[in-house]
Amino acid sequence: MPNNVLAIFRILPEDDQVDLESLKRGIREAIPKGNENLYIHKITEEELAFGIKVLRVFIVMPPFFEGGTQPLEEAFSKVKGVGQVDVEIVQTLPG
Repeated sequence: MPNNVLAIFRILPEDDQVDLESLKRGIREAIPKGNENLYIHKITEEELAFGIKVLRVFIVMPPFFEGGTQPLEEAFSKVKGVGQVDVEIVQTLPG
């Protein structure tokens, strides 16, 4: 059986007034339910510039997730306060 996949998303807030804790909650709630192999491993904050921070969301997902990262990108982009969603890395996890 193929190994799970790690996808790292870079999420930029709409502006520097967005509450990052609220944004994290919204991202956690946006994950599609019903698949135990799809979950957030961690969310980190990184300084971008001029006090603006970006979130990096580390998602573990099954190897053959329907639509790939597209459904997650769409779900995250609908979260209140999200300005931009980029997929940075998609790689197979070691078994």
